[in-house]
Amino acid sequence: MNDGVRLRVHSSKEISDEVFYSKKRQSRTFETLNETHHLLYLLLCLLAVSLTVIVLEKKLPEPLLTDTEGLYPEKFVAERARNNLVKLTKIGPRITGSYENEVMAVNFLKTEIQNIVKDAHNSHEIQIDITKHSGAFPLTFLDGMTNVYRNVQNVIVKVGSRINSKHSLLVNCHFDTFPESPGGSDDGAGCAVMLEMLRIIAQSPKILKHNIIFLFNGAEENLMQASHGFITQHKWASEVKSFINLEACGAGGRELLFQAGPDNPWILEVYSESVPYPYASSLAQEIFQSGVIPGDTDFRIFRDFGKVSGLDFAWSTNGYVYHTRFDNVDQVPLGSLQRTGDNILALVRGITAGHYLSDIVMNHQKGSLVFFDFLGAFVVRWPEYLASTINIAVILTGLYSIFLNMETARKLDLRHSVYIKQLALSVSAVIGSYIFSMISVTIVAVFLTHLGKVMSWYARPAWLFFLYICPTIFSSMAFFLAVSNHQKKENITPWTLYYLYFDAYNLLWITVLSTCVILRLRSGFIPLHWVIFPSIGNIIREKFFKRWRDGKWLLYHMGVISLPYIQSFYLTLGALYLFIPIMGRSGAGINAEIVIANMISFIFCLLLSFTLPIVIVVKNAGRLISIMIGIFLIAVSILILTPLGFPYSGDPLAPAPARFMIAHTHRQYFNENGTVRHSGTGYWLVDLDMNSPHNVETIVPEVATAGSTLRDCEEELYCGLPYLMPVTTFLWKTSWIPGPAPLIKIPTRLERISKITKGNIISFRFNVTGPDHIGIILSPYEGVRLIKWSVLDDPPLEGPLWNNRHTYFIYYACAADCDPYSFSVDLEIPHGHKGPSLSIALAGHFLHGENQKSLRFKTFLSQFPSWTAVIPWTATYTSWIY
Repeated sequence: MNDGVRLRVHSSKEISDEVFYSKKRQSRTFETLNETHHLLYLLLCLLAVSLTVIVLEKKLPEPLLTDTEGLYPEKFVAERARNNLVKLTKIGPRITGSYENEVMAVNFLKTEIQNIVKDAHNSHEIQIDITKHSGAFPLTFLDGMTNVYRNVQNVIVKVGSRINSKHSLLVNCHFDTFPESPGGSDDGAGCAVMLEMLRIIAQSPKILKHNIIFLFNGAEENLMQASHGFITQHKWASEVKSFINLEACGAGGRELLFQAGPDNPWILEVYSESVPYPYASSLAQEIFQSGVIPGDTDFRIFRDFGKVSGLDFAWSTNGYVYHTRFDNVDQVPLGSLQRTGDNILALVRGITAGHYLSDIVMNHQKGSLVFFDFLGAFVVRWPEYLASTINIAVILTGLYSIFLNMETARKLDLRHSVYIKQLALSVSAVIGSYIFSMISVTIVAVFLTHLGKVMSWYARPAWLFFLYICPTIFSSMAFFLAVSNHQKKENITPWTLYYLYFDAYNLLWITVLSTCVILRLRSGFIPLHWVIFPSIGNIIREKFFKRWRDGKWLLYHMGVISLPYIQSFYLTLGALYLFIPIMGRSGAGINAEIVIANMISFIFCLLLSFTLPIVIVVKNAGRLISIMIGIFLIAVSILILTPLGFPYSGDPLAPAPARFMIAHTHRQYFNENGTVRHSGTGYWLVDLDMNSPHNVETIVPEVATAGSTLRDCEEELYCGLPYLMPVTTFLWKTSWIPGPAPLIKIPTRLERISKITKGNIISFRFNVTGPDHIGIILSPYEGVRLIKWSVLDDPPLEGPLWNNRHTYFIYYACAADCDPYSFSVDLEIPHGHKGPSLSIALAGHFLHGENQKSLRFKTFLSQFPSWTAVIPWTATYTSWIY
């Protein structure tokens, strides 16, 4: 009897559903559609959500001031950290080897630390060590180089206790800066935070279970030389079990945890449980380590040469000021210092108070965590093995959701085979909409490039909405309408058609998630969001709300997609804050307008998954598309006809400068017999964005005579130009302005000490003298092999090929007490080889002091407008053939 009751109930439910669907088919060919304003409300709601996320992202904690610090014992005081930052930045640019860096900055740190030690609690044992280091190491960063350093400085403080632990946590910042930059954020703010943390910890009566080593390193901008000196040579290096690195590629905002590991997942667990304002993402780590972002940090050194796991933090907002004169204390809000100080202090206490540093098992744990924060409120994390399990379960849930929609369509006389065929067509249509949208925005970008109205979004990112987000939306909608009109000929109702597209999006995200599982990508949490919430939402709708077709359905749909949209837009916002300023220093060799246009289009095609196809079930959708086209056309007209499209800003409070690197250069090329083959002087302009150098042509007359150096790159080693770092594959498009000779007081010389031939091996020994920064570039002739050198015991690290010849770059820097640099090379000569075997070039760089800029050079630089940021230096390039 019970079975009979269940059968009757089940049968009546099926009959009811069939009657519902049959009535719908009989009453009209297509179901009642939503009004146009429903879709407009949805888009406006997403816009409102986006603006809310932007506001929340900018929220910073209230800073503590020195006047009220008594109310908050053992709390980080942002005002005191800022005071230290003011003192440090008043020194000015602090280039490794300069008096400002090697004497003034070191004295400042020593004085502040000694004052802290005087007031320290007697429960602590504090040691100060100021060291100099010399060494060399290979670095695969950029085009690859061998980094050689002499007498770089570190200021090191170790805080311990009578427990006399043999385990330490390292906290690192760097006090040196890029030329011309006062280093307010990079990395003066990091050092100011560490000084205040040192004061709080030293004055606290709490006994430390493990030691804390504060490393203030003096040569990070020299490509991480001082950190290498510490972790490979210092007496305390062996006791470091974990580290925290503080960096910046922007100023202000929130510090991002963008690298963690490589192992020891407990570090992330402590971060998640300790910090009050989390901001972390394994997506950021995968992006950074992919090499897309042109930068590196001391994290690499501690990880690769110290074999230590740790965390890497950086301010990434307002990257416009990074490595420019605008990077001053005014760019670092008190709230940013407070937030970073609170977070790092809590993290340090969390690590040192536990047993993690001394636990051998914990410190040998393998694997990493998938991690991300939700709007800065909390951190979600799980181990990689659990991530795979979760992802597979979600994939199955997504496939079940597709099956449910297929069953519903079957009740509307749409057979499974037809549904699968239409689903394949819908998947192709979604992919086609991506392509069509990106083609549309590329046409816009090419049009603006042709008019010379590019990079308007650089200083005013709001232009991105009008120029590229609007076209992405209306072109995708138009594409979906066109394809769906063809599909309706199969007598498919609009709502069935919408859920075909719903399943198409779901299938694509399932494919992406499956790829993340196979490749073990920790950024798989993004497609995870886009599969689990729409799938579960669809399953619930099918069970309880399948008849909703009006405003209630729209509200439910918005609720379903809100979480994945919010999280993805939150991540997108961080990415845009990072990448838009990078376009101002990514080189003139790429069209930044086309790059940004396609990036924005692709991202918003993904963000509007499950939303754009709603246009299929909306009456008069063409009206909405027409409105968006009108908005786009008005915006383009304003951009072209008004100054609002000017890409740069010299506003000291909100700068977005055009960047220039200019070397006043003397270059000479010698023949094998020692005669001069070429000699020339002038200004070498490294073109850092697509407008350079002609964006200042009307203001700086000499720029009108600038010529391309592409021919030089074909004929001369490293273009015959004084590259400071090996970046010819990155910054290959540069300009040369013939000009007066620079004032060179310290010549850069190469002396051949010896030449020894043994069989087919030729050994050369050289002496190099010159300024404190020298690039040494070697290139054996074709067929000749560099098999050994004295620079390192490891095999020489190769750079990019030049005319089918290998190249090798040595970055040499000396901070003090510089002696001639000697090195030898062993060349293997092929049988029958005649003629030269080796080309060597020296690039001498005067990056600071009286030799950096001559009076004539200063006169040339004075012409550049306030909305530019110029990095000037004097250089020589000399090449020889042996």
